[in-house]
Amino acid sequence: MSGLKTLFKQTFIYGLATVLPRMLSFILVPLYTTKGVLSSVAEYGKINIIFSYFVLFNVVLAYGMETAFFRFFNKDEDKDAVTGTSAISLIISSFLFFVIALIFQNQIASYIDIDVKYINLVIWILLFDALVIIPFAWLRATQRPMRYAVIKIFNVVVNLGLNLFFLLALKKLAIHNSFFESIYKPNFEISYIFIANLIASGITLLLMALFYTKIKYVFNAGLWKTMMRYAFPVLIAGVAFSINETFDRILLDKLLPENIAETEIGMYSACYKLALFMTLFATAYRLGIEPYFFSHSKSENPQNNYAKILNFFVAFGSIILLSVVVFADIIKPIVIRDEAYYEAMWVVPIILLANFCLGIYHNLSVWYKITDRTKFGAYISVFGALVTLALNFWLIPVMSYKGSAIATLSAYGLMMFLSYYFGSKYYPIPYDLKKIALYLSISILFSFLSFYVFRENYLVGIPLLIVFLTIVYFSEKNQIKKLLKK
Repeated sequence: MSGLKTLFKQTFIYGLATVLPRMLSFILVPLYTTKGVLSSVAEYGKINIIFSYFVLFNVVLAYGMETAFFRFFNKDEDKDAVTGTSAISLIISSFLFFVIALIFQNQIASYIDIDVKYINLVIWILLFDALVIIPFAWLRATQRPMRYAVIKIFNVVVNLGLNLFFLLALKKLAIHNSFFESIYKPNFEISYIFIANLIASGITLLLMALFYTKIKYVFNAGLWKTMMRYAFPVLIAGVAFSINETFDRILLDKLLPENIAETEIGMYSACYKLALFMTLFATAYRLGIEPYFFSHSKSENPQNNYAKILNFFVAFGSIILLSVVVFADIIKPIVIRDEAYYEAMWVVPIILLANFCLGIYHNLSVWYKITDRTKFGAYISVFGALVTLALNFWLIPVMSYKGSAIATLSAYGLMMFLSYYFGSKYYPIPYDLKKIALYLSISILFSFLSFYVFRENYLVGIPLLIVFLTIVYFSEKNQIKKLLKK
């Protein structure tokens, strides 16, 4: 139980580093969806298309080195060699990408049909973000969650502050002040958003620069090859994950008629944000779990703790799923300020459930990470990506963004089941399947009834939530008491 206590402490701090910044960045959704800030729903759609490419390139530039760093930092006795080799590798690859991307930025812009001025800003942001991958991983591996949290939160505060300044204050200041009038550019809102991101990323790199002055620049070629063999399947899985997570916006842009594509993407992306509560929970849990999985893999019978971890995750995740679905129509005007986006609310329960399945998948993935079978992670993720692509190509022309939501849920659900199937063969863990199935089935059924049958009828929705909370409490009260006593 002491191991679980450590896990929950780390999850809480890393949760602050993830949940609080994401909650702060949540302010950007009502900002962007307020009438007059962006010229149209289509403009918000365009921003999300660019960020979809952004996610893909972030994964490519990391190429699995962060996960490899965790694995070998805990496994290898020469931690300086692991740190130095990882850092040097990412420095070289990042600057190589930077030079090539700048040289061919016009060709890239033409190929993906995005204005070159946005491409230029994104190239710089990608460089800065790549250079802090290993420093942040080092903070996590050396158990320095507070510094990790403070810098992560500061990054988003700066980003948010600059967004508010550029999109709200600058226009007003330009009317009364000649200096601000000289830097204000009408219809420049999308560029301002990426400039804010660039400045925040640059400041974060400066704050993490001390890492590069402290490490020993030792490059072990043999170690690097071993790490790359471990990292390559993680890279493939990461690319596949980015396809599952954001590629639907790109496909919507390509497969829908040009006159409606960006508007449909804007509505879909805004309502997609309501699944943020599940994403935050799953991400915070994963950040706490990943170091724990590796550091406790050699302890006595770690499988029992892994089983308890999944049990807690499913219990809390089911509560979040049902709570957000029941109160979705109360939350939506707070987050999405313009009714023009509400047409896509249909996707909210689907995307919430999809992200819940993804969180369960990350919990189940312990078996292939600690047994060095990361190729299975790649196989499963690639399979999920193929399902995503196939269903999107099939359903988008028929159902638009509803097809994308169904594709996302199908992909993550199948990945979850595949991970459990292979894990039971190669690294059996005594999961309480009856209890997990009970939580999942009841929360999904109640969510479906609350949203699609009795939507906005809180005389039905709230009692359903209370019934479910009661079931979870009586099922978990003994474990919760033990944990609190510890």
